[in-house]
Amino acid sequence: MEDDSEYEQSCWAYLPDVCLSHVFWWLDDRDRSQAALVCKRWSQAMYSGSLWRTRTITFRGRPSRLHTAELESSLWYVKKFGKYLEHLEIRFLNPYNAFLTRKFQVTMKGLLSRLGKCNSRLVSLSMQHLELDRLVWKIVTRNQFIKNVILFLKRVGSHLDHLSLKGARVTLEEGCELLSSLSYLKNKSLASEVNIENFFERHLAVYRSPLFYETMSKFRNLAILTLNYNCISDELLDTLCEHNAHSLWTLNIKCHIHDPHRQIIWGASWANLAKRAPKLRVNFFFERVMKYDKLARILLAEIPVRSINLRSCYFRDPDWTMRPTLTNLLPSYKHILQKLTLEFNNSHEFLDEELLQLVLSCRKLFFLKIWAFLDITFVERLLQNQVEGKCTLRTLKVRIYTSQHETNQEDHMLREIYIRYKDLINSELNYFVIAYPMM
Repeated sequence: MEDDSEYEQSCWAYLPDVCLSHVFWWLDDRDRSQAALVCKRWSQAMYSGSLWRTRTITFRGRPSRLHTAELESSLWYVKKFGKYLEHLEIRFLNPYNAFLTRKFQVTMKGLLSRLGKCNSRLVSLSMQHLELDRLVWKIVTRNQFIKNVILFLKRVGSHLDHLSLKGARVTLEEGCELLSSLSYLKNKSLASEVNIENFFERHLAVYRSPLFYETMSKFRNLAILTLNYNCISDELLDTLCEHNAHSLWTLNIKCHIHDPHRQIIWGASWANLAKRAPKLRVNFFFERVMKYDKLARILLAEIPVRSINLRSCYFRDPDWTMRPTLTNLLPSYKHILQKLTLEFNNSHEFLDEELLQLVLSCRKLFFLKIWAFLDITFVERLLQNQVEGKCTLRTLKVRIYTSQHETNQEDHMLREIYIRYKDLINSELNYFVIAYPMM
């Protein structure tokens, strides 16, 4: 027994530092602390910078003893090892009163102040879904929190590469000041990835603001920009073309029914940007913006669209028709479209043939997701065309809506289709097809 014990100890004693650090990487904070007490070498492994490069801190809107302990532990470790941080994500989940938002603001003030002084490595910061327009954010608390974030961004902006403030819901002036903080002193920002989806308060026509164009002109190295369509204008596209054409390769654009989206944008502006930024790909996400006239104003033929997501959230409008979008609008991108997601309620309209022809015309389409009223044979016809090489899908996800309470018959037919095309599905497709009652 003694020999075995000595042998086990010697194995751990000669474990390379890189392997020991990797073991520590898989441990949570509590286990790391206990492991660090084993010996001096393990204690040194605890202070390996590679363990603390990435951190997620979660503030919960309904605290419990367990969550409070986790938060306190996480904050203590960030303060202790903050100088090693490269990627920081902060989550604030569903606060339900002003006391919690105030507590969050005070905690963040101390945390960001400490990091701003000790950290020179941070390249990625994410603070999503803050929803600062909610009533639980008192004016004083909200203003102080924004002030703290602005001060922090001024300190780390010179080396910050990725910033996500998705869902912040701030005013136009506050939003521009937050973004301008990244270009403090140098009057330009080299950040390559910025996510400002739902960044501004609802109903704001950001595209009318010269202040927004001026703010965006300070970004000189954007590769990925995510924003709402109410920010898009000819002026913004010209600004991106002038300062970021050399680096820009992805634009993610969300268009929500409640955000202003009636602005007129010339196809020439898109064509100029696409020419100056030849690697550019544009991804559109539409939330309840489904009518043809509205989509036609936005989806211009000059845009290098790679992905389109049309989602209606189950709302049914008997005056709405999807057919012209499928037959006239989306085929404009048949030579470049790669991903297509369609979620809509077409209980009043049979669209199987139109959908199939659209998919077959898009020769580069590799991802297809459809939630709609369809016939089961639609899936079979699509798989048969895949067998014949008429389409090259790698992902197929279909939810077939039915007005029946039970889907036993549809499930049986889908099982038979799966068995018939099992070899194809298992070798080529990420396949998920179900029948779903839509009452």
